Amino acid sequence: MQLEQFIREHGEELLRLAYTYVKSREAAEDVVQDVLLKAYEQREQFRGGSTYRTYLYRMTINRSYDYLRSWSYKNTVLTNKIQQIFQGTKSAEQQVLTQSDNRLLGQAVLDLPVKYREIIILYYYKELKIDEIANLLSCSDNTVKTRLKRGREKLKDNLEGGAWDDEFSSEASN
Repeated sequence: MQLEQFIREHGEELLRLAYTYVKSREAAEDVVQDVLLKAYEQREQFRGGSTYRTYLYRMTINRSYDYLRSWSYKNTVLTNKIQQIFQGTKSAEQQVLTQSDNRLLGQAVLDLPVKYREIIILYYYKELKIDEIANLLSCSDNTVKTRLKRGREKLKDNLEGGAWDDEFSSEASN
C-alpha cells in the first residue's frame, strides 16, 4: 500500500479522534501525522492482536496524551490564559502583550519565593508528578500540593488579573 492511500484511508477518521483529545486542529494534524508515519513505517510489524483500526486508534490516543503532557501544549494554554487576562486592552497594547507573554510569565515565575518557584518549575516546566517532586525535595506530597496551590495564587496575583481557570487547580490533585 502506498503512503498516500494509507493516509486517505485512515487520516480523516484519526484526525477527528485526535481532535476530541487535543481540541486544536493544528495539534490534531500533528498528532495524526506522527501516528500515520509511524504506523506506515511499522505496518509489517503489526501482530494482529486486534483490528488494524483499533491499533491505529490506540496509537492516536497515546500520542494525543503525549501531546497533552508536553511543554508545547502547556505553553499554549498558559499563553492563552495570559491573553485572557489582558483582553480589555487596546489592540496595539495587545500585540505588545502577545509578543511578551512568555517573558511576562517567566518573569512572574522567577519573582516567586524560592519554595513556590521550585515547585512551579518542577511541576509545569519539568513535568514531574507530585510524588516525584516530594521525593526530590524530601517533603510530603501534601507539602508539595500546598506550595503548588499557594505558588499558583501568588503567580496569579503577580500577573494582575486572576483569569486562570480551575484547570490548573485540578492538576494538583493528580
